[in-house]
Amino acid sequence: MADAADLPGASSSQKMSSKVLRQKAQEFLASRKHANNLVDIIVQWDESTSSCLLTIETMFVEVLRRGDMYLERTITLTISEPSPEARYINWLRNCYEEIWEKILLSIEKCRPAIQLQALTTAIKLMAEEGKNPLEPTGNLGYYFPLHRLKPILMSLLSPEKDNTSLIFRFQEIIEYPDALYYTWKCLPSLTPKRQPHEAYIKNLLELIHKLPLPKETPEFGMSEYKNLLCGSQQDTKPFVWDQAGARRALNKVWVCVMHWELTPQLHKQLLIVLLERVMSHLEKPVLLTDFLMDSMDADGPIGLLALQGVFVLVTKHNLEYPNIFTKLYSMFEPEIFHTKYKARLFYLSDLFLSSTHLPEALVAAFAKRLARLTLVAPPEDILIILLFVGNLLLRHPGLKRLIDHPQGGVVPTEESNGAGDPFLMEERDPLLSNALLSSLWEIKALQWHIIPSIASAARFIREPLPSVEYDMASALERTGGHLFDRELKSKVKDIMLTFERPDSMTLPKGERLLQYWQLTAMH
Repeated sequence: MADAADLPGASSSQKMSSKVLRQKAQEFLASRKHANNLVDIIVQWDESTSSCLLTIETMFVEVLRRGDMYLERTITLTISEPSPEARYINWLRNCYEEIWEKILLSIEKCRPAIQLQALTTAIKLMAEEGKNPLEPTGNLGYYFPLHRLKPILMSLLSPEKDNTSLIFRFQEIIEYPDALYYTWKCLPSLTPKRQPHEAYIKNLLELIHKLPLPKETPEFGMSEYKNLLCGSQQDTKPFVWDQAGARRALNKVWVCVMHWELTPQLHKQLLIVLLERVMSHLEKPVLLTDFLMDSMDADGPIGLLALQGVFVLVTKHNLEYPNIFTKLYSMFEPEIFHTKYKARLFYLSDLFLSSTHLPEALVAAFAKRLARLTLVAPPEDILIILLFVGNLLLRHPGLKRLIDHPQGGVVPTEESNGAGDPFLMEERDPLLSNALLSSLWEIKALQWHIIPSIASAARFIREPLPSVEYDMASALERTGGHLFDRELKSKVKDIMLTFERPDSMTLPKGERLLQYWQLTAMH
């Protein structure tokens, strides 16, 4: 079987081993008399294994490095037979193009492991071709093979399947500024204006989320671009990052994205990408106003993420949104404690309510609503709410009267289950909730909570308030796991299991079993 596979005309049914493939590759690279080995290897292309891929990668990286496919462009006035050297180069280049088609097909159709290897091979060949072009580049100096990058991106942005794992692998090249820049330059031509398939939208958003766009700084200089994917030390004109061009490309892509219809899952993914990657680079972020306003009407994480976008427009772009506090107030429902983005809500709400010029009745409504939610909140969230309410009392000293209910107010008892409290929990308008007529009896009740840390934190209500606000950002970093660990350490003591700590595989001194082992060993 091995001898048959070694024959130049071996059929695709006679599979070569990895060892034979490597041997044929070495022979091909060593002498042109073994040129047909390349044909034999291409015939052996198998979508189920990566051996052929790795062999082809090794061969053509070396071929590109040696310049064996380099062809000078010449103008001939007479028709003449091409030289043997030119025929060999053209044949080799045709094989190279055939290889690229097979690699791209493997990225699209093969099983995941082969897809990842095919993508890696494509990137390595593209990088080597950039350093060693197939044709003269004139006075351009630096050269990047865009005609190779674009098909790779088209394979990643599949309209048929989720390519998250491939995009994650592709993310490795963004540490090269030239690869990152030309990826952005390619994206507008790959982004359709008409509604694409759901898989395509997901892949595109995933790709944008993985592609950073460096912010322009005064020291933005050439020294940052020594580590290039396709650059070389001999380039007469080095690579130059065009910040304005990259931003224009991003804006062109996003204009198309904003016109697409989205499922709730894609809507959430788009908002995450918008907030974390895109918004700071948009030329006119105010144009997002209608989209974000509509998104805020959605329940759950979509409304929460849209709130963060509106906050950016309000604070950095002077957007006026008179109903923002009413919308923010309506988000504090028991369901919020079961969402992934609840920390964002607490953090943004603390920033929104940081002004000391807000109406006292508005702030009182938030303090009261938060206090009421402590009755159903998880322990770690109760601690955050207590800090939040403490900050509101510090900013608005007039709200201290909520600690002891005002004249005419009724303190509910445990048996009444909140009856008699004038506060209207179901009221959507915070100014009509009667919060100033109520008291923070919920926080007083927490002073007898079963978890000591919560009971201790709730006692702030009967002590003088601190002079500075609590740091919500650092408090939000703590999780329920921290709370559990702290309680566990306070309850559990170390139990001594042995008088002598073992320091090796041997038994401790004085161990009875050791005596019997010695006796057995002697016999």
